[in-house]
Amino acid sequence: MRSFRALLLGAALLALPLSVQAQSELIGKVDPFVGTDGGGVTGGNTVPGAGVPFGFVSFSPDTTNADTHGYDSKSPIMGFSYTHVSGTGGSGKYGNFRVTPAVGPLRVNHLHFGKTNERAAPGYYAVGLGNSEAERVEVELTASRRVGFQRLTYPAVAESQLIFDVSSVVAMRGRGQRVRLAKVQLIDDHTLAGEVTVEGGWNPAPYTLYFHAVTDRPAKAFGAWKAGQGWMETKPGVGASEGGVQVKSAANRQGLMIEYDTEQEFSNRLGAYLTFDTTSNRQVQMKLAVSFISADKARANLAEEMPGWDFDAARKAAEVQWGEALSKIKVEGGTDEQQRIFYSALYRSHTMPHDLGGENVWWTSDEPHYEDFYTLWDTFRTLHPLLTVIQPQRQRDMIRSLIDTYKHTGWMPDARIAGANGMTQGGSNGDILVADAVVKTLGGFDLPLAYEALRKNGEVDSDQPFQQGRVLKDYLKLGYVPFTVTRSASRTLEYAYDDYAIGVVAKAMGKTEDAKRYFARSGNWKNIWDDSLGCVRPRYPNGEWVENYSCTYEYPDRSGPWWDAVFYEGNALQYSTYVPQDVAGLMAKTGGAKGFVTWLDHLFDGHYSQGNEPDILAPYLYIHAGRPDRTDEIARTLMAKHYKLSRTGLPGNDDAGAMSSWYVWNAIGLYPNAGQPYYYIASPLFTRSVVALEGGKTFTVSAPAASEANRYVTAAKLNGKAIDRAWITHDELARGGVLELTMGPAPTGWATTFTAPPNGQ
Repeated sequence: MRSFRALLLGAALLALPLSVQAQSELIGKVDPFVGTDGGGVTGGNTVPGAGVPFGFVSFSPDTTNADTHGYDSKSPIMGFSYTHVSGTGGSGKYGNFRVTPAVGPLRVNHLHFGKTNERAAPGYYAVGLGNSEAERVEVELTASRRVGFQRLTYPAVAESQLIFDVSSVVAMRGRGQRVRLAKVQLIDDHTLAGEVTVEGGWNPAPYTLYFHAVTDRPAKAFGAWKAGQGWMETKPGVGASEGGVQVKSAANRQGLMIEYDTEQEFSNRLGAYLTFDTTSNRQVQMKLAVSFISADKARANLAEEMPGWDFDAARKAAEVQWGEALSKIKVEGGTDEQQRIFYSALYRSHTMPHDLGGENVWWTSDEPHYEDFYTLWDTFRTLHPLLTVIQPQRQRDMIRSLIDTYKHTGWMPDARIAGANGMTQGGSNGDILVADAVVKTLGGFDLPLAYEALRKNGEVDSDQPFQQGRVLKDYLKLGYVPFTVTRSASRTLEYAYDDYAIGVVAKAMGKTEDAKRYFARSGNWKNIWDDSLGCVRPRYPNGEWVENYSCTYEYPDRSGPWWDAVFYEGNALQYSTYVPQDVAGLMAKTGGAKGFVTWLDHLFDGHYSQGNEPDILAPYLYIHAGRPDRTDEIARTLMAKHYKLSRTGLPGNDDAGAMSSWYVWNAIGLYPNAGQPYYYIASPLFTRSVVALEGGKTFTVSAPAASEANRYVTAAKLNGKAIDRAWITHDELARGGVLELTMGPAPTGWATTFTAPPNGQ
């Protein structure tokens, strides 16, 4: 093994700013199509289109058989809309302002087109769109934070259309979003503006989004259109139009106004058209900016972010942002495929939440503003701890945004989308983000105000439990959430860890009595542990166990509504691993170290789910029992089995980067326990990974013998000093340095005696 000094020198050289060519090489390793396909809860549901890191505009194709992200590979393309969520399940959101290029006479119904030569890279998407060679349009897309830019190359024809659907959404067969009102104004022969108000999706509250768009050449004909199933009418020339109303009102027999909607009304649409003669000049460019504030603000956003007409320069500007993001972790070794999977995962870890600084229409504030935390239940475990390390200022700003949301709305959200809170899947996971920031001394936010928000989560019964806060009345009285409440067992486990997080923050602030109270409550998971079954089990308010119960029965089933099951997406065995604050207590419940290993082995014998979050910490729990070799085996196996360089290459919904960031951590040989100040050591794929830290420092994981055969960590040194523990503290990482891992084909006695890491308690 090379000397520690040589390793430091190598890390320093890798830490130098990457050249344009080197950044281009990293960009070339990203495949935006990884995880796009599958649909529902099994598909990755990632977005292949153009955007920038955490940008709101996600300029991407919409297809006829899409899921929440608007896209699937097999069905025809309807057009290209400017807003999407990535990797999510549920009822989706956005899909606004779809633009469809076409040739021939104007038609706005049944816009279904085949595709050829589809390709994508960070900040860029391109495709040949058309059902025949004669009508094929070459489409190229790029974007900035709030602007989408398209370059269209039409065939040499006299009538080329640019069809603009102001009322578009990701429709999902009519489930979810509905357009209440759409407006469009044709300003002149190359400029238009408008707005849309949409309700439904992951949260029921309506949002209004505005746009301002301009083409680089005048249209020979232009105007507005309205259309429905089998009909279309146009209004040529300048002027304003309104319509696309999908929810209407009518008076019932008592004279009260009631709202109704039908599938027929859902098909009513409003839009604009611009017709060009592309006989000799075949190219048309269009830029569109969005804003939650007004169409005038959208126009200002366009002027600020993309004033010129150089498409290639705009694409290059997006690439520069991606190059900077991807260069936060530089890896060597492994296979080319593993590197491509890794950088595609790191790319997807920079998609959400969306930076909407300057777009806060909901209240007046100078704080950073992010939307589309969709949801913290997914992302607190791996994504936000990753951002804390490689994008610390982003993470500070996201926490500040969550605290500011509490200040102006009364609750710190778990899921916030388009200016309103969405469905809360379990606990109040903003608590864990704050605790994670506190134990890792991230700083840069109002800690007393944050603690005020956390205390409310822990003490005040929610006024809208599906949107914010917790259901606390019975939990505080009984020490568990009873079966009479939906998702009772999973909520109990999540509330217990949320309480632990509040205790961590209280302790750091010197609030000793508060800390004792919340740390005591963090043991509430034991109140639903059934020793006879060896897993958690729901209980009635009188303390009796729910009958006819199995540790491995999967919820939800079809016997009731999705949200009414006792566990939110999972079984008792999976959820029983979710005691990150008290692994020692869990070990005691399962028969000590040896029994714990047997119990975990049972989980991994067909009951573990990589495609969902509740049990994704489980592979690392073996470390607590002195079996880091089992962690190495399982982590390597899971990476190889569930992550591929393909359109179905993810284990399930990417969940706004949650599953991708899981891979990033594992591939470099570290893994966080969110809300606690340490990282587990596991089996890296790469011979060297250099992580760029704040202040110009780096942390290197060096494993020169790492290979498919050498998957076991057999010894470790931290900054040249041997360590016999399968974890490092955050302080050790944040100071920078080198973790040297000796890898071998079989386990040794390394780290078989567990020493507990600091945990903030």
